[in-house]
Amino acid sequence: MPKSAYRAKVWKRIWSMRILYLMLLPGVAYYIIYKYIPMYGVLIAFKDYDILSGIVRSPWADPWYKHFQFFFESPYFSQLLTNTFLISLYKTIWGTIPAIGVALLIHEGRSLWLNRIVQTLSYMPHFLSYVIIYGIAIAFLSETSGLVNRWVVEAGGNGIPFLTSTAYFRSVLVGTDVWKDLGWGAIIYLAAMSSIDATLYEAARIDGAGRLRRIWHVTLPGIRSVIILLLVLKVGSALDAGFEQIYIMYNLQVMPVADIIDTWVFRVGLEQLNFSLATAVGLFKSLIGLVLIFLSNKLARRWGGNLW
Repeated sequence: MPKSAYRAKVWKRIWSMRILYLMLLPGVAYYIIYKYIPMYGVLIAFKDYDILSGIVRSPWADPWYKHFQFFFESPYFSQLLTNTFLISLYKTIWGTIPAIGVALLIHEGRSLWLNRIVQTLSYMPHFLSYVIIYGIAIAFLSETSGLVNRWVVEAGGNGIPFLTSTAYFRSVLVGTDVWKDLGWGAIIYLAAMSSIDATLYEAARIDGAGRLRRIWHVTLPGIRSVIILLLVLKVGSALDAGFEQIYIMYNLQVMPVADIIDTWVFRVGLEQLNFSLATAVGLFKSLIGLVLIFLSNKLARRWGGNLW
């Protein structure tokens, strides 16, 4: 086919779907303006950035890896990396399993109105800010006035410092995060379950499979690709352990187990106007995330849940 005829065919097809392309424009514009154009700012990581001089006029760092070196040689580097990975891992594990469980309960429930009530109540906390979540945590877990500790004291025990103890604080972080996003995460799994062919359940029932066996042999294999897909995406953001939540909830007593890369960058980089350091750490996180998502996607190919 001649090139001119091929171009005419392509443009004719584009014109026939012009409404769809028009609907796509806002999303494309968003990514261009807020994701691709700001990539130019990565240069700040390799410069001694001065806000008055701007990116172009600011001098280059000497050596070029100066800000990366400062971060890697920081006495807190290993602690920050460990805290970030552990908190992210705990949130991934404990956030995935309960969400699947809630989705299964709603999917297997026989009462439609009860399912709707449970689903609505479970995903409502997703819309609460972490400031409100922290207020709820204080109301329940405060060592002096928290409801849980009042029960403990009335039962003859001693108050437990949930919010100020290094032994409990990570559990509080993970628990509040799981409670906040439990129902919201279940929506995705519930949608995947609803797309499973109903004849598979009928065949399993005819073969004598009970409810638990149908869940194990039909439902879970049916949503396996979705589970793997979401896990791959979460692995890619393993260094994002939840800045907003931790910054609001942590304190000096729990900093050894709660201080993550983002909170350290906020204190050392942004509060001291060291934008070069903040950009260098952000670039480091992006590269690690890129490597992790490629590795996890390669591993996920074995179960047929890869992204590409």
